[in-house]
Amino acid sequence: MTGGDAGGRLVRPFTLTGGRTRPSRADFTLITTVTACDPQPDRAARPQPEHLRILRLCARPVAVAEVAARLDLPVSVVVILLSDLVEADRITARPPHPVNLATPDLDLLQKVRDGLGRL
Repeated sequence: MTGGDAGGRLVRPFTLTGGRTRPSRADFTLITTVTACDPQPDRAARPQPEHLRILRLCARPVAVAEVAARLDLPVSVVVILLSDLVEADRITARPPHPVNLATPDLDLLQKVRDGLGRL
């Protein structure tokens, strides 16, 4: 439940979030896609190293779960950090595309059936 910094020391998650335990936004899920708006950290006043790491990771769209895995931090901590970046207009967050289960994609189902048949 702790992340390591470059010196190998352990940093407690509540330190990374400034003691916050809840994000300011409730719309992040594990599969929400985040993308950096401006990957250069020059606009932020003394950003945390974790914020900078997130901005580098989000140069291309990436899911919240992947950000947490790459940072080796709990998802709850990453969501708080991502909320900070969204509020600072440094990243954009896109919810997953809704799936319409009422009308299944018959072509996709056929491909899945064919693939299973080849196993």
